[in-house]
Formats: sequence, C-alpha cells, structure tokens
Amino acid sequence: MEKIRAIIMGAAGRDFHNFNTYFRDNDRYEIVAFTATQIPNIEGRRYPRELAGGLYPGGIPITPESELAQLIEENDVGQVVFAYSDVSHEYVMHQASLVIACGADFRLMGGRATMLVSQKPVVAVCAVRTGCGKSQTTRHVCDVLQNLGLKVVAVRHPMPYGNLARQAVQRFATYADLDKHQCTIEEREEYEPHLDRGIVVYAGVDYEAILRQAEQEADVVVWDGGNNDLPFYKPDLWLTVTDPHRAGHEVAYYPGESNFRAADVLVINKVETADYAGVRKIYDNISRLNPDAVVVEAASPLFVDHPERIRGKRVLVIEDGPTVTHGGMAYGAGYIAAQRFGAAEIIDPRPYAVASIAATYRKYPGTGTVLPAMGYGDAQIRDLEETINTTPCDLVIVGTPIDLTRLLKIDHPMQRVRYELQVIGRPTIEEILKERFAN
Repeated sequence: MEKIRAIIMGAAGRDFHNFNTYFRDNDRYEIVAFTATQIPNIEGRRYPRELAGGLYPGGIPITPESELAQLIEENDVGQVVFAYSDVSHEYVMHQASLVIACGADFRLMGGRATMLVSQKPVVAVCAVRTGCGKSQTTRHVCDVLQNLGLKVVAVRHPMPYGNLARQAVQRFATYADLDKHQCTIEEREEYEPHLDRGIVVYAGVDYEAILRQAEQEADVVVWDGGNNDLPFYKPDLWLTVTDPHRAGHEVAYYPGESNFRAADVLVINKVETADYAGVRKIYDNISRLNPDAVVVEAASPLFVDHPERIRGKRVLVIEDGPTVTHGGMAYGAGYIAAQRFGAAEIIDPRPYAVASIAATYRKYPGTGTVLPAMGYGDAQIRDLEETINTTPCDLVIVGTPIDLTRLLKIDHPMQRVRYELQVIGRPTIEEILKERFAN
C-alpha cells in the first residue's frame, strides 16, 4: 500500500506527542515535515532521529507554518494533521480551508488515538483557554491529594524549546534542576510552584517514557495541562477550568470546547471579579453541552506582601506571557492588583520594548498596557530585562508566579503578586477527590 504523505501542524508540544503515539512506527504514513507557530525559534530545526524512530533515520524537518501550502505542493502531501491549541474555531477552519484548497485532507485527532493509559490513577486539569486559572487549580488538586497521604507526581504539558533529544524525559525536583535543563521563564512559571510544595514534576517530549518513569514514584499522576489542550493521558478524573471574564470562549475555541464537553468537573473560576452575566452564560452552556458535569465555583484571590507600597505609584505591570499573548487577555493578576491597591498610573511599556519584546507586541497587538514575561532563551530574557529597566516607573508589579530576579536584574523596586484557588460553596474539589481517592 502506498504511504500517505503527511504534515503535522504544531507548536512544539501536541504535534510531537501525536507523532510519537500514532505516527512514529506507523508504516502507513510518511511524515514529511512539522510546521511550527506560536513559539519563537522552533522552526528551522529537525525533530531528531533519536526520537523519530527507525522510519526516520535523518529526523524530520520543522518548518515555518507560513510555508504550508508550498510544502503540500512540493511533497505531494495527502493529509495535514492540525496539532496545537488555544485557537478559535474560526482560525482552525481557515487552516482547514487552506489545506483543502491545496488538495489535501485536514485532520483533527482525538483521545482514542493519542491518550496513553497509566497504571496509576490520573487526575487531569485542563482549561477552555489559556489564563483561566489552570495552574492554581492544579496546585490545589495536588495539595488535597498530598493531604490525603498520597504521593503526587505532576506531569506538565510539554514546553521543549531546547535540544529535543536531551529533553526527551525531564525530571524536576529542585531549583538546580531548572538551571540544569536551562528552563525558560514559561517553564519556570509552571514548575517552581510545584517544587515549592515538594512535588516532583516531569515534562519533556516522549510522554510514554515520561509516564512510565513517573509511575514508579507516584500514587496519583496529576496531568498539568497547557494552553487549552486535551490531556495526553487518559484521565480517571477530568477537571476543566472556565473563565467568566471570557464567557462564551468555552464554546468558541479549539480544543477548549472538547475539554468543556468531556470534563467530569467544571470549575468556574474568578467568580469574585466577574460579572454575574458571565457566570450565568457559562452555566447556560454547561446545561446545553455537559449537564452531567459536577460544577465547582472558585475565586483566585490576590496576595501582595506590601500592598501599601503600590498606592500612588506609577507602575509597570509584568504578566504571565501566554495569557496576554495567544491567550488573548489584555491584563492579568498584576493589572488587577495595580488597580485594587491604588496605583496612580499603569505605564504602557510598548514604547520602551526592545528587539524580541517589541516583536511580540507586533505579533499580538491585542496585548494591553502590560509587559508579557517572555523568556524563550537567554537573548529574549535579556530583551525583557532591558525593557523593564528602561521603562520609567516608580515600581514594578510582577504578576507571574516566579521570582524573576533569579533570571534577570530589575533596577526598580518591585512587588510580587501571588494567587491561589479558593473554592466557594459546595461541592468542593476536596470532597470530590476524597470520594475518589480516600482509603
């Protein structure tokens, strides 16, 4: 049988996982290329032969998504697999229309073909969009499970931006491991809070190998999802976080709507700061699309060490990068803290942005008057540092969950904003987890 020549469209995560689980040893297909978007400095490399398997002794090229139509034509491609997340349904269909116009089939892959089965129970925490509060929900889940006396290992959605072969399986137990693996700011934002709780974190590229290693030291595996992607592991309990500040997005983004429909538990987060109309809209969509889900309401209260130091100050606000770039939000926890604690002015950093930070603003023009904490490599971290220090302000408010001063020097006074999940009313996540996992 003639092989199907295929391309996988991705962003250095779901694309590699789909390849590893379905295409790597599948002699019915020939993957001619990955295309890359969303993440800087991924394209122009190769998926290494060490991970590509025996059918691909030379590895597989990773090319810019802008070359997709040309690749289809030049390689007689019969199928294109869309494999990245946090994009609108409209965006997905534009890509499908391009592929179909070029004569190829367009494919989306579901859990049956791509979810790995664990020997240990899996709790998956996903979301309908980036920035819903997935990270603090995952931390809360881990806290509850640890309090039940269970050994918890978190497996984080991939963020492999360095040497892919060396990053096949990564284990993080200390801050020294973050330095050893040369983690980006985005990676540190997700890993550090787990390490602070004594939880081992796994990540990397080969999630079959990761799972088998994690199972050796876990009573429960917690899937710590990224963007609004589907879990890589088949969940025994599936939680999906929603955001009433963006009510309606739960049915308008891919694959967030799939997470919304499939969840056992739907968390409506940020209810303390959202309009009731947004909360009501999410409830209406739950009634239509997933009426059997258990619904939990929650808040994400802010904590600042010295809120009095914010009052009357001209502040620069730094936010979690993915939330205010492809997550589509114009602000985050730092901006809310600046307003709540009486900042006199929030300085627009865009006129002072340099190099790759300026390029980020051009790519995501919807980003508001905040500075995304972009740090995909040393050069971008230095660009971020320069942008911070050349922005005229009295104070920097850091809304990312890590201490940026471990990676760069901030010349201005600063205050960090922290946030944790606070469940409101019943049922609680603790009650749900106790019912499933308590002895």
